[in-house]
Amino acid sequence: MLRFLAFLLLAPAPAQELPKIHTTVVITASTIEPSVDRRNSEVFQQTLFSRDDQVFHQLNAGINAGQHEGGGKSIEVRRFGFNLDHGGVSGGLKVLVDNIQQNQSTQGHGQGYLGSLKSLSPELIQEAQIINGPFSAEYGDFSGLGVVHIRLRESFPDEFTAKVQGGSFGTKRGFLSYSPTLRDLDSFLSYEGSYTDGPFLKPLEYRRDNLTGNFTRHLEHGRTYSIKLNGGRNHYNSSGQIPLSLINSGQLDRFGYLDPGEGGRIRSGTIAGYFSQQNSDGSVWKLDGFLGRSLFDLYSNFTYFLNDPENGDAIQQHDSRLQQGANAQYLKPAHAFGGMSLLTAGGNFHDSQINVGLYPRIGRTPIGVTTKANAHVTNGAGYLQESLNLLGNKLQLTGGLRYDVFRFAVEDRVDPLAGDTQTSTQFQPKAALAFTPSARVPFTLHANYGRGISSIDARSILTNRDGKRIATTDFYEVGTSHHWNRLGLALDAFWIDRSNELVYIADDGSLEFLGPSRAYGYEAKTSVELTKKLTLSAGLTKVTNAFYRGTDPRVYVDRAPHFVANTGLTLSNWKGWSGSIRMRSINSYRLDGEDASIRAAGHTVFDLSLVKRLRRNLDASFAIDNFTDRSYYETQNNVESRPYMGGLASTGIHATPGYPLTVTVGLTFRFRGK
Repeated sequence: MLRFLAFLLLAPAPAQELPKIHTTVVITASTIEPSVDRRNSEVFQQTLFSRDDQVFHQLNAGINAGQHEGGGKSIEVRRFGFNLDHGGVSGGLKVLVDNIQQNQSTQGHGQGYLGSLKSLSPELIQEAQIINGPFSAEYGDFSGLGVVHIRLRESFPDEFTAKVQGGSFGTKRGFLSYSPTLRDLDSFLSYEGSYTDGPFLKPLEYRRDNLTGNFTRHLEHGRTYSIKLNGGRNHYNSSGQIPLSLINSGQLDRFGYLDPGEGGRIRSGTIAGYFSQQNSDGSVWKLDGFLGRSLFDLYSNFTYFLNDPENGDAIQQHDSRLQQGANAQYLKPAHAFGGMSLLTAGGNFHDSQINVGLYPRIGRTPIGVTTKANAHVTNGAGYLQESLNLLGNKLQLTGGLRYDVFRFAVEDRVDPLAGDTQTSTQFQPKAALAFTPSARVPFTLHANYGRGISSIDARSILTNRDGKRIATTDFYEVGTSHHWNRLGLALDAFWIDRSNELVYIADDGSLEFLGPSRAYGYEAKTSVELTKKLTLSAGLTKVTNAFYRGTDPRVYVDRAPHFVANTGLTLSNWKGWSGSIRMRSINSYRLDGEDASIRAAGHTVFDLSLVKRLRRNLDASFAIDNFTDRSYYETQNNVESRPYMGGLASTGIHATPGYPLTVTVGLTFRFRGK
């Protein structure tokens, strides 16, 4: 297959050769600023990943992420005092991999679901860029509280790369890539396979298999073609969220379970094509498109025997999806007003055809139908953004505008007369300013504004026909950045107004509208180069308030921490050693908007990783996650449930335990360096 695609891409190119103009640079170190964070490939290569959600632990940037099910299900995301569920509500965190949106709308288990990230192999990450708000006109749906854009490498420095690792809880993982040396073609084909039982009394049996390929042809005259392939499958058991009252009374182990049927199975595949043309005048044309197919079944139980005392409340959530998307972009640098300008114009298109359903079950056998529908969600958008550098680059001004059109169509397969089709549109303005008074003074003032959007689950047009179909997020940020030799520092204050809070109700696949909200607070980020080999970085996000506007007495936004901090001490290539000690911390936070005494416990967790270069083609790796063996919970929710048949119903905190001390060791082999 690799040789066949290489033959297709190695068609004869024009003989004339001109110097190439490169408009994208992989950033390995950058100045600190309030609105953007970057993580390069070294961050991910130094880590031994025993769980796929650890990718988000490397991002930091005020993002707190935790597991619901111990590893298999998508993470729960919390940021700026809002709970985004699985990435798509309360403003949303938009995640892309090579310009392909990972948030799945109208998903079987939640709006904006990020489970497709399970097919991402960490060794393939070249760079991750984190935009801390909706400040770029390029990004639309789910971008209200930021954007994470992950870009994958095009090739490896060696023809063959192999990694094997193993560790606690029966964890085994292997990675293999083949990246041949071919004229004018950057390419690789990789496979990742992993298995773990986790610390749970019911073994997780989490198996993951991912296959990824890239074929990039660089032609003369700045022209590039790429084909990217990705396929993944995974299946797992899970213990779900269990009542803390049973754990505290000794009736249930912290890693115990109540429903033996919980778990999931997923299959997915994506093929994408990319084209770029870099012209001699500095302008760039980009065009890409993708086709994706996925099958998803999640077996959950949130309330056990609360609603159905005889059969129980166990459910199967199903999602069968076909997706298509395309992006076009034009960039044009120019001289303007004595400085430089950059015009960015483009459009996005995303289309999803979804068979989504919810079924009561016993074990993993459905015993009826709760909801079943065919949904068709289409989103088209156009945007324009202009950036100006003035006064000898002391002043940078940016303004942009984006316009999105959504079409929601639902065919209810339980009640055929209940189907409906609705459309909605939304403008999103963007503006930014950066001013450096003097090149001799390490001080830059930043001001950013952006409006972001998050769409509803399409099924909500049947249950809330006259309601809003798009929620907006107005994000204001003012801050400063400072750079003194080896020290970088950024400080900012933020103000976030949301037009409507949406909460996903998993038991019936609908969204609940809770009204407008507001949050405000501040952030601080720093990086210190202690020596040429040793760097200290740290960041904190503090939300000073988050509440629903217009409530009296005041009702507060719940289910998200108001303090998120991270620190990392990183060693780079000292006598063959590299590694890091990392800390992540959140505070205790409220789980009820009216009762401040109902709170989730905070936690502070330390991780250690070390890599030793034994020889040019062999590295040994060692990692200890949670090396202080902190007992903590990744996700916590206040839920009414009846844990046992015939038992009493009660309301209390249900939680998923975090992993205890976890040891992983590995070897990385490289052959036939290029």
